[in-house]
This record gives sequence, C-alpha cells and structure tokens, in this order.
Amino acid sequence: MEWNDVRIFLAVARGGSFGKAAQALGVSHPTVGRRIKVLEDEAKQALFRRTKDGLVLTDAGDTVRALAESMEDSALSMERRLTGNDQRLEGILRISSAEWFAGYVLAPVLVELKRRHPAVVPEVIASHRLLDLSRREADVAFRIVPFSEPDIVQRRLMRMSYGVYASAGTAQALEDDPASVGVILMNTAQSHFPDVAWVLERFPLSRSTFTSTSRSVQAQMCLRGMGIAVLPRPIGDAVSGLQRIDTPDQPPTRDIWVGYHQDLRHMDRLRAMLDIADAMLSERDPS
Repeated sequence: MEWNDVRIFLAVARGGSFGKAAQALGVSHPTVGRRIKVLEDEAKQALFRRTKDGLVLTDAGDTVRALAESMEDSALSMERRLTGNDQRLEGILRISSAEWFAGYVLAPVLVELKRRHPAVVPEVIASHRLLDLSRREADVAFRIVPFSEPDIVQRRLMRMSYGVYASAGTAQALEDDPASVGVILMNTAQSHFPDVAWVLERFPLSRSTFTSTSRSVQAQMCLRGMGIAVLPRPIGDAVSGLQRIDTPDQPPTRDIWVGYHQDLRHMDRLRAMLDIADAMLSERDPS
C-alpha cells in the first residue's frame, strides 16, 4: 500500500463517505473513489460496504484499519520531526485558541512576532474545538484546560481574571431593580464553566436572557443592554461602552495553558513566538 492510498482509506473510514473524505483531504470525489477501487482490486476483496448511514468497513477493512493507523502515526511523526528541525524563521505557524483570546490577548504577541520576523506567517484557528496536535491540526494551542494527550509539552502561561460587565443602562437598572436585569451566559454545552455557576449564585433574581459560546458575541449583547455578563478582563475592559460592576467577590479566575507536540520543540518560529508570549503575557493578571 502507498501512503497516499492509506490516507484516503482512513479518511473514508472516518468520514463515512467519499465526499467527506475528499473534503478532508482536499482532493476530488472521483479521485477518492478511484483510489479505493484500486485498493480493493489489489486486496481482491471489498474494504467498505454501503449502508443507509453511509460507508462502513467490512471485516477485511476493519482488520487492516489498525495497521493503517500505525502507518499514519509513523508518517505524521516523520512530518513533525522534519518540521520541528526546521531552523528557518519563516513559514506558517498554526495557532489554536478561543476567538476572544486570539483577538484580545494574543494579537499584540503576533504583531510583535511579525515585527521581529516578517517571514513568519501566523495562522490563527479560532475555535473552542480542541485540535489534535499529534495530527498537526495546529502547531501550538492555548487552552483554559491542561492537555491530556501524550507527548505534549505544556505549561501554565498566565492566570486570566474575569469581571462582571454591563452597559450604562443595565448598570443603573441593576441598582434600581435587580430582578429586571438578565444574565448572559455560556451556552449549555459550556455550562460547566465556573463563571456560569458563580454569576447565577451572585445574581439569583436575574434570569438567563441570552447564551453563546462566543465571548465576543456575549460582549456585544451586553453592550446592547441584553443583560450583565461575566467576561475575561481583556475583552470586557476593551469594549467601549461596557463598565465593570463592583461585586463583593470576583468571578473565578482561569489558568491559560500553552502546549505543543514534543517533536516540534526545536521549531524556531514556534520558539520565537513562545518567547514573545512569555515576555508579554507570562503570569499576567489584569486585576
């Protein structure tokens, strides 16, 4: 088996269709179908069967899947190590973080990186999805939870403070009639966030009026009088028109973790960005 054919085989197994595999790999639908047919002809047996839910592996396909994944791991390891030994301060650096962190915390770091090393091209993947660093979905990631994956070099970069924010009108309403003021929350998928429990406990008379996974969206709805919101200080303090509400105690802080695969530890453009991030952000606390 050629590695390119193995990649296609795994993409179809994971996506359940030629179309999804083609999209994931950036190739055409006919190319995927043609290469799977070649594999099946060489194996002299079907590797997939069609069901109402899409393509699923046959017994023969399931038998070789683990071997294909082992081949993939070796290929990805080779790619990571070659990339990690790249001593050039140029090329794309793929960075994963939440949208608000990229826009309000990392932005100055990336500007400084470009000032010092113009040939480095930061590519920010702003998403709550935890990308797989071993598969090179990103070179480095910034998260509010520690990394649990194997072979990841990680450390706590900084502690992030949060505050309660409101528009001028909402702040006045909060003083006059607290029960009339709603709260803006993370959506139910992020209801485990400690600031959600904290704000509901501190403002028991307030009802939920809006939810979103985006802190930027929360800030804009807060600005437009939808209710109060607990926001990271860098975004809440930066949005003109929002004011921070004094409370007897402050919302819970969160640690920001940075991690990358150990095979990339010698990548110069990664090291350059991390050095700048350490100098500008390490142990920063906006309070």
